[in-house]
Amino acid sequence: MERAFRRVAVIIPAKDESRRIAATVRAARAIPHVDLVLVVDDGSVDSTQHVAREAGAVVVRHSHNRGKAAAMETGAAVVAMRDMPDRPARDLLFIDGDLADTAVNTAPLVGPVLAGEADLTIALLPPQPGAGGRGFVVKAARRAVASLTGWTPTQPLSGMRCLTREAFEAATPLARGWGVEVGMTIDLLRRGFRIQEIPCELKHRPSGTDLKGQLHRAAQYRDVQLAVNARRLRAAVGGLPRGAAPRRPATGRGPED
Repeated sequence: MERAFRRVAVIIPAKDESRRIAATVRAARAIPHVDLVLVVDDGSVDSTQHVAREAGAVVVRHSHNRGKAAAMETGAAVVAMRDMPDRPARDLLFIDGDLADTAVNTAPLVGPVLAGEADLTIALLPPQPGAGGRGFVVKAARRAVASLTGWTPTQPLSGMRCLTREAFEAATPLARGWGVEVGMTIDLLRRGFRIQEIPCELKHRPSGTDLKGQLHRAAQYRDVQLAVNARRLRAAVGGLPRGAAPRRPATGRGPED
């Protein structure tokens, strides 16, 4: 498949991001090969959907909050409906709604996927000012991925990801809640898809040390453990997701190795 004919859809799950979503959408539209920016408003109570539409995004809305995984699945389904039958299916670039102007810096994720060098690329973010966590959830997720796949990711919770439509469909149904990234990584590696981690200069709104931040990290840990335990059970009974066989040997780290 010629790279020149490949296109990318940016999917932005968002909830109550009216302050940042316009800048995020405008920056995403500037990424090379992107011809569709889709915002999935996951039950916002602010003006996220209107601001995103005015900034140039296609917007679909959940009437109530259904969670990130459901928003990702909705976004991919809408993109599939908008794909042209005589052209290759768009690859999918998932980004967070709070990246603002730095969203354009997810562009390095696209090239390896379009070139056929990777099936999934994951952004490595620089340290975020104001982040209040101690890395407990990240370390737990890292160990879990390594134990189930043999590959140790640097940032297993990174949500900025570009992948082929084939890889996305192989990873569905997605793990619920905050376990979606860890579940996706494990499922795709166990199926033999190729993954690269790529540094990207991104800035987002980190969780602080206040009660809200602590509750967020507790929810992350819960959902990661649920996703991991479900996959440990599959491994124990000898089954890949949906009983599929690996399609090629798994790889792991990106060009920094």
